[in-house]
Amino acid sequence: MRTSPHLLPRAAACALALAILATAAPAASAADKKPADAQQADQVIVPQVERRDPGLPHYPSNDIEFGLYLGGFNTQNFGTSATAGGRIGYHLTEDWFVEGTYGQVKVSDEAFRRILPGGVLNRAIERLQFYDMAVGYNVFVGEAFFGTKTAKLTTAYVTGGIGNTSFDGQRMTTWVYGVGTEVFFNDWFAFRVDARNHLYHLDLLGERKLNQSYELNAGVSVLF
Repeated sequence: MRTSPHLLPRAAACALALAILATAAPAASAADKKPADAQQADQVIVPQVERRDPGLPHYPSNDIEFGLYLGGFNTQNFGTSATAGGRIGYHLTEDWFVEGTYGQVKVSDEAFRRILPGGVLNRAIERLQFYDMAVGYNVFVGEAFFGTKTAKLTTAYVTGGIGNTSFDGQRMTTWVYGVGTEVFFNDWFAFRVDARNHLYHLDLLGERKLNQSYELNAGVSVLF
């Protein structure tokens, strides 16, 4: 039986195609399995990250202020004398604060004794003491310049409150109001100036009258 010469090339082509398919099938199967193996390998290594809680740092707020001052105190009818005192305050917010103040001054009735024998006070020199609790509000917050390169935080404020005044054996409810300014040289040291008025009723020579005592003082403060 003789084979047609036209069938040989076709048979060779079919054989080649079968060989190619037989070779590609395992390769495709291996390619399909590779991503699964890679995915499985990726899942084997699971990162273990332990979370840490470092906590919040604590910074001092410097809300408490303590200060000492010197100045002048004008006692109505008795002139102006030196005064000294101290104050302690607490800053509620950036604008509001409360403070307590204590001060004293020596008052003389020498001018009256030149006219009236025995004067008008129990003694020639009496000590006037006062203390009060006030609320303050920072009306202005800015900077004070010292030269061309140095600027310091500065506040201007108003205060008002109530307290007590002891003078010549009398204890009198006192209303206090005033204005002031404070310069902060750093976060714990400041210089301030205050002008205040003290309103109280004083019984002098049997007549009770409203008295106004003006005070001007300057001092330093520390904050902590």
